[in-house]
Amino acid sequence: MIPHATAAEAEAALGRAMTPAEAMWFHFSATMPDHWLFCHISFVLLLVYTLVPLPLLLLEKFAPAVVMPYKLQPLVRIPPAASLRCYRDAACIFLLSIGPLQLVYPAVVEVMDIRMGLPLPSAGEIVAQLVVYSLVEDYLNYWIHRLLHTKWGYDKIHRVHHEFTAPVGYAMSYSHWAENIILAILALAGPTIVPCHITVHWIWFSIRLIQGIDTHNGYNFPFSPTKIIPFYGGAEHHDYHHYTGGHTHSNFAPLFTYCDYIYRTDKGYRYHKASQAKLKKLGANSMEQGGGNAFCSGKED
Repeated sequence: MIPHATAAEAEAALGRAMTPAEAMWFHFSATMPDHWLFCHISFVLLLVYTLVPLPLLLLEKFAPAVVMPYKLQPLVRIPPAASLRCYRDAACIFLLSIGPLQLVYPAVVEVMDIRMGLPLPSAGEIVAQLVVYSLVEDYLNYWIHRLLHTKWGYDKIHRVHHEFTAPVGYAMSYSHWAENIILAILALAGPTIVPCHITVHWIWFSIRLIQGIDTHNGYNFPFSPTKIIPFYGGAEHHDYHHYTGGHTHSNFAPLFTYCDYIYRTDKGYRYHKASQAKLKKLGANSMEQGGGNAFCSGKED
Protein backbone atom coordinates (compact mmCIF):
# COMPACT_ATOMS: atom_id res chain seq x y z
CA MET A 1 0.00 0.00 0.00
CA ILE A 2 1.38 3.41 -0.97
CA PRO A 3 1.85 5.51 2.21
CA HIS A 4 0.20 8.62 0.76
CA ALA A 5 -3.48 9.49 1.02
CA THR A 6 -3.62 11.73 -2.05
CA ALA A 7 -1.85 12.21 -5.35
CA ALA A 8 -0.66 15.62 -4.14
CA GLU A 9 1.07 13.99 -1.15
CA ALA A 10 2.70 11.41 -3.43
CA GLU A 11 3.99 14.12 -5.76
CA ALA A 12 5.28 16.13 -2.81
CA ALA A 13 7.20 13.07 -1.59
CA LEU A 14 8.59 12.52 -5.09
CA GLY A 15 9.51 16.17 -5.49
CA ARG A 16 7.97 16.21 -8.97
CA ALA A 17 4.79 15.47 -10.86
CA MET A 18 3.92 11.81 -11.33
CA THR A 19 4.32 10.33 -14.78
CA PRO A 20 1.15 8.93 -16.40
CA ALA A 21 2.28 5.40 -15.50
CA GLU A 22 2.93 6.43 -11.89
CA ALA A 23 -0.46 8.13 -11.69
CA MET A 24 -2.13 4.93 -12.92
CA TRP A 25 -0.17 2.86 -10.40
CA PHE A 26 -1.09 5.25 -7.58
CA HIS A 27 -4.81 5.04 -8.31
CA PHE A 28 -4.60 1.26 -8.67
CA SER A 29 -2.58 0.43 -5.57
CA ALA A 30 -2.95 3.34 -3.12
CA THR A 31 -5.72 1.71 -1.09
CA MET A 32 -4.95 -1.92 -1.90
CA PRO A 33 -3.43 -4.03 0.90
CA ASP A 34 0.00 -5.45 0.12
CA HIS A 35 -1.13 -9.07 0.30
CA TRP A 36 -3.66 -8.41 -2.50
CA LEU A 37 -0.90 -6.95 -4.65
CA PHE A 38 1.14 -10.10 -3.98
CA CYS A 39 -1.72 -12.35 -5.08
CA HIS A 40 -1.96 -10.65 -8.48
CA ILE A 41 0.94 -12.73 -9.78
CA SER A 42 -1.12 -15.94 -9.87
CA PHE A 43 -3.93 -14.25 -11.78
CA VAL A 44 -1.50 -12.63 -14.23
CA LEU A 45 0.30 -15.90 -14.95
CA LEU A 46 -2.90 -17.90 -15.39
CA LEU A 47 -4.23 -15.24 -17.77
CA VAL A 48 -1.02 -15.21 -19.82
CA TYR A 49 -0.87 -19.00 -19.94
CA THR A 50 -4.50 -19.19 -21.06
CA LEU A 51 -4.40 -16.55 -23.80
CA VAL A 52 -0.93 -16.61 -25.40
CA PRO A 53 -1.10 -20.10 -27.03
CA LEU A 54 -4.66 -19.60 -28.30
CA PRO A 55 -3.96 -17.72 -31.59
CA LEU A 56 -1.67 -20.47 -32.88
CA LEU A 57 -4.12 -23.13 -31.74
CA LEU A 58 -6.91 -21.41 -33.68
CA LEU A 59 -4.74 -21.06 -36.78
CA GLU A 60 -3.90 -24.77 -36.66
CA LYS A 61 -7.60 -25.56 -36.52
CA PHE A 62 -9.08 -23.09 -38.99
CA ALA A 63 -6.18 -21.99 -41.22
CA PRO A 64 -3.53 -24.75 -41.17
CA ALA A 65 -2.12 -23.71 -44.55
CA VAL A 66 -0.90 -20.48 -42.94
CA VAL A 67 1.23 -22.13 -40.25
CA MET A 68 2.02 -25.68 -41.39
CA PRO A 69 4.97 -24.66 -43.62
CA TYR A 70 6.76 -23.59 -40.43
CA LYS A 71 5.96 -26.64 -38.28
CA LEU A 72 9.07 -28.35 -36.96
CA GLN A 73 7.53 -31.83 -36.87
CA PRO A 74 4.99 -31.67 -39.70
CA LEU A 75 4.12 -35.36 -39.54
CA VAL A 76 2.84 -34.97 -35.97
CA ARG A 77 -0.52 -33.28 -35.52
CA ILE A 78 -1.83 -32.65 -32.00
CA PRO A 79 -5.66 -32.55 -32.02
CA PRO A 80 -7.17 -29.40 -30.45
CA ALA A 81 -8.91 -31.59 -27.87
CA ALA A 82 -5.52 -32.94 -26.74
CA SER A 83 -4.14 -29.40 -26.45
CA LEU A 84 -7.11 -28.35 -24.35
CA ARG A 85 -6.71 -31.39 -22.10
CA CYS A 86 -3.07 -30.42 -21.72
CA TYR A 87 -4.18 -26.91 -20.69
CA ARG A 88 -6.73 -28.25 -18.23
CA ASP A 89 -4.27 -30.61 -16.56
CA ALA A 90 -1.46 -28.04 -16.48
CA ALA A 91 -3.75 -25.32 -15.06
CA CYS A 92 -4.89 -27.70 -12.31
CA ILE A 93 -1.30 -28.61 -11.47
CA PHE A 94 -0.40 -24.91 -11.44
CA LEU A 95 -3.22 -24.02 -9.05
CA LEU A 96 -2.50 -26.96 -6.75
CA SER A 97 1.29 -26.49 -6.64
CA ILE A 98 1.91 -22.76 -7.11
CA GLY A 99 -1.34 -21.55 -5.54
CA PRO A 100 -0.41 -22.60 -1.97
CA LEU A 101 2.88 -20.72 -2.33
CA GLN A 102 0.79 -17.53 -2.11
CA LEU A 103 0.67 -18.19 1.63
CA VAL A 104 4.42 -17.64 1.94
CA TYR A 105 4.83 -15.29 -1.03
CA PRO A 106 4.40 -12.06 1.06
CA ALA A 107 7.24 -13.13 3.34
CA VAL A 108 9.38 -14.08 0.32
CA VAL A 109 8.76 -10.71 -1.32
CA GLU A 110 9.68 -8.93 1.91
CA VAL A 111 12.96 -10.86 2.15
CA MET A 112 13.66 -10.08 -1.54
CA ASP A 113 13.07 -6.37 -0.81
CA ILE A 114 10.51 -5.99 -3.60
CA ARG A 115 9.21 -2.39 -3.76
CA MET A 116 5.54 -1.53 -4.24
CA GLY A 117 5.45 2.23 -3.93
CA LEU A 118 6.69 5.17 -5.97
CA PRO A 119 8.67 5.98 -8.02
CA LEU A 120 8.25 3.38 -10.73
CA PRO A 121 11.47 2.14 -12.36
CA SER A 122 12.62 3.67 -15.64
CA ALA A 123 12.50 1.74 -18.90
CA GLY A 124 16.29 1.35 -18.84
CA GLU A 125 16.21 -0.02 -15.29
CA ILE A 126 13.49 -2.51 -16.24
CA VAL A 127 15.42 -3.77 -19.28
CA ALA A 128 18.65 -4.11 -17.30
CA GLN A 129 16.91 -6.09 -14.56
CA LEU A 130 15.17 -8.37 -17.06
CA VAL A 131 18.49 -9.13 -18.77
CA VAL A 132 20.08 -10.08 -15.43
CA TYR A 133 17.10 -12.21 -14.46
CA SER A 134 17.15 -14.01 -17.81
CA LEU A 135 20.86 -14.82 -17.60
CA VAL A 136 20.68 -16.00 -13.98
CA GLU A 137 17.58 -18.15 -14.48
CA ASP A 138 18.85 -19.61 -17.75
CA TYR A 139 22.11 -20.76 -16.17
CA LEU A 140 20.48 -22.27 -13.08
CA ASN A 141 17.72 -23.86 -15.14
CA TYR A 142 20.29 -25.49 -17.43
CA TRP A 143 21.87 -27.42 -14.55
CA ILE A 144 18.58 -28.31 -12.85
CA HIS A 145 17.32 -29.54 -16.22
CA ARG A 146 20.35 -31.79 -16.55
CA LEU A 147 19.69 -33.19 -13.07
CA LEU A 148 16.09 -33.87 -14.05
CA HIS A 149 17.44 -35.99 -16.91
CA THR A 150 19.29 -38.30 -14.57
CA LYS A 151 17.56 -41.66 -14.19
CA TRP A 152 15.94 -40.80 -10.85
CA GLY A 153 15.00 -37.24 -11.82
CA TYR A 154 13.50 -38.31 -15.11
CA ASP A 155 11.63 -41.38 -13.86
CA LYS A 156 10.22 -39.67 -10.76
CA ILE A 157 9.56 -36.13 -12.02
CA HIS A 158 10.55 -35.00 -15.50
CA ARG A 159 8.98 -37.81 -17.56
CA VAL A 160 5.59 -36.08 -17.24
CA HIS A 161 6.82 -33.09 -19.22
CA HIS A 162 8.26 -35.36 -21.93
CA GLU A 163 4.94 -37.02 -22.65
CA PHE A 164 4.83 -34.51 -25.51
CA THR A 165 7.58 -35.46 -27.98
CA ALA A 166 6.16 -32.83 -30.35
CA PRO A 167 5.25 -30.08 -27.88
CA VAL A 168 2.54 -27.43 -28.11
CA GLY A 169 2.35 -24.08 -26.34
CA TYR A 170 0.30 -25.41 -23.44
CA ALA A 171 2.90 -28.15 -22.84
CA MET A 172 5.19 -25.49 -21.39
CA SER A 173 3.60 -25.92 -17.94
CA TYR A 174 2.56 -29.54 -18.38
CA SER A 175 4.80 -31.13 -15.78
CA HIS A 176 4.98 -32.78 -12.38
CA TRP A 177 3.89 -30.58 -9.47
CA ALA A 178 7.41 -30.76 -8.00
CA GLU A 179 8.91 -29.49 -11.25
CA ASN A 180 6.48 -26.56 -11.25
CA ILE A 181 7.65 -25.55 -7.78
CA ILE A 182 11.35 -26.00 -8.66
CA LEU A 183 11.05 -23.81 -11.77
CA ALA A 184 9.13 -21.13 -9.84
CA ILE A 185 11.90 -20.98 -7.25
CA LEU A 186 14.56 -20.70 -9.98
CA ALA A 187 12.70 -17.76 -11.52
CA LEU A 188 12.95 -15.97 -8.15
CA ALA A 189 16.76 -16.18 -8.12
CA GLY A 190 17.32 -13.09 -10.29
CA PRO A 191 14.96 -10.78 -8.36
CA THR A 192 16.56 -12.00 -5.13
CA ILE A 193 20.00 -10.94 -6.36
CA VAL A 194 18.78 -7.68 -7.93
CA PRO A 195 15.63 -6.45 -6.11
CA CYS A 196 12.98 -4.77 -8.21
CA HIS A 197 9.54 -3.16 -8.15
CA ILE A 198 6.52 -5.45 -7.91
CA THR A 199 5.48 -4.43 -11.44
CA VAL A 200 8.84 -5.63 -12.81
CA HIS A 201 8.25 -8.86 -10.90
CA TRP A 202 4.99 -9.33 -12.80
CA ILE A 203 6.63 -8.41 -16.10
CA TRP A 204 9.51 -10.85 -15.52
CA PHE A 205 7.29 -13.81 -14.71
CA SER A 206 4.99 -13.00 -17.64
CA ILE A 207 7.90 -12.74 -20.09
CA ARG A 208 9.41 -15.96 -18.77
CA LEU A 209 6.09 -17.73 -19.27
CA ILE A 210 5.66 -16.31 -22.79
CA GLN A 211 9.19 -17.39 -23.67
CA GLY A 212 8.44 -20.91 -22.42
CA ILE A 213 5.28 -21.03 -24.51
CA ASP A 214 7.26 -19.82 -27.53
CA THR A 215 9.90 -22.54 -27.21
CA HIS A 216 7.19 -25.21 -26.90
CA ASN A 217 4.89 -24.04 -29.71
CA GLY A 218 6.41 -26.43 -32.28
CA TYR A 219 6.94 -23.81 -35.00
CA ASN A 220 9.97 -21.98 -36.35
CA PHE A 221 8.66 -18.71 -37.75
CA PRO A 222 11.39 -16.84 -39.68
CA PHE A 223 9.67 -13.51 -39.02
CA SER A 224 9.52 -13.96 -35.22
CA PRO A 225 10.89 -10.89 -33.36
CA THR A 226 12.80 -13.28 -31.07
CA LYS A 227 15.22 -13.86 -33.97
CA ILE A 228 16.95 -10.58 -33.07
CA ILE A 229 17.72 -11.71 -29.50
CA PRO A 230 21.39 -12.82 -29.30
CA PHE A 231 21.85 -16.54 -28.56
CA TYR A 232 18.10 -17.12 -28.26
CA GLY A 233 17.36 -20.79 -28.91
CA GLY A 234 13.64 -20.58 -29.61
CA ALA A 235 11.29 -23.38 -30.56
CA GLU A 236 13.71 -25.02 -33.00
CA HIS A 237 16.32 -25.50 -30.29
CA HIS A 238 13.97 -26.87 -27.64
CA ASP A 239 11.77 -28.88 -30.01
CA TYR A 240 14.78 -31.08 -30.77
CA HIS A 241 15.14 -31.76 -27.04
CA HIS A 242 11.59 -33.19 -26.98
CA TYR A 243 12.00 -34.89 -30.36
CA THR A 244 14.95 -37.00 -29.21
CA GLY A 245 13.01 -38.36 -26.24
CA GLY A 246 13.29 -38.44 -22.49
CA HIS A 247 16.86 -39.73 -22.25
CA THR A 248 18.27 -37.04 -24.51
CA HIS A 249 21.63 -35.42 -23.84
CA SER A 250 21.00 -32.37 -26.03
CA ASN A 251 19.71 -28.83 -25.63
CA PHE A 252 19.03 -28.40 -21.92
CA ALA A 253 19.08 -24.59 -21.80
CA PRO A 254 15.58 -23.06 -21.69
CA LEU A 255 16.32 -19.65 -23.18
CA PHE A 256 19.79 -19.08 -24.63
CA THR A 257 22.16 -21.48 -26.39
CA TYR A 258 25.50 -20.54 -24.82
CA CYS A 259 25.36 -23.10 -21.97
CA ASP A 260 24.72 -25.97 -24.38
CA TYR A 261 27.58 -24.71 -26.54
CA ILE A 262 30.03 -24.25 -23.65
CA TYR A 263 29.26 -27.60 -22.02
CA ARG A 264 29.02 -29.46 -25.34
CA THR A 265 25.42 -30.59 -24.89
CA ASP A 266 24.40 -29.44 -28.35
CA LYS A 267 26.46 -31.95 -30.36
CA GLY A 268 23.46 -34.08 -31.32
CA TYR A 269 21.49 -31.01 -32.31
CA ARG A 270 24.31 -29.66 -34.48
CA TYR A 271 24.67 -33.06 -36.15
CA HIS A 272 20.92 -33.09 -36.78
CA LYS A 273 21.04 -29.62 -38.31
CA ALA A 274 24.00 -30.50 -40.51
CA SER A 275 22.25 -33.69 -41.69
CA GLN A 276 19.10 -31.76 -42.53
CA ALA A 277 21.06 -29.16 -44.48
CA LYS A 278 22.92 -31.88 -46.40
CA LEU A 279 19.71 -33.75 -47.22
CA LYS A 280 18.04 -30.54 -48.31
CA LYS A 281 20.92 -29.81 -50.65
CA LEU A 282 20.87 -33.36 -52.04
CA GLY A 283 17.10 -33.14 -52.51
CA ALA A 284 17.44 -29.88 -54.41
CA ASN A 285 20.10 -31.39 -56.65
CA SER A 286 17.90 -34.45 -57.28
CA MET A 287 14.98 -32.25 -58.25
CA GLU A 288 17.17 -30.31 -60.67
CA GLN A 289 18.26 -33.60 -62.24
CA GLY A 290 14.67 -34.87 -62.45
CA GLY A 291 15.29 -37.46 -59.78
CA GLY A 292 12.02 -36.89 -57.88
CA ASN A 293 12.06 -36.17 -54.18
CA ALA A 294 12.93 -37.97 -51.02
CA PHE A 295 12.65 -37.35 -47.28
CA CYS A 296 14.88 -38.47 -44.50
CA SER A 297 15.96 -37.07 -41.17
CA GLY A 298 19.19 -37.19 -39.23
CA LYS A 299 18.92 -37.82 -35.51
CA GLU A 300 21.77 -38.32 -33.08
CA ASP A 301 21.89 -37.84 -29.37
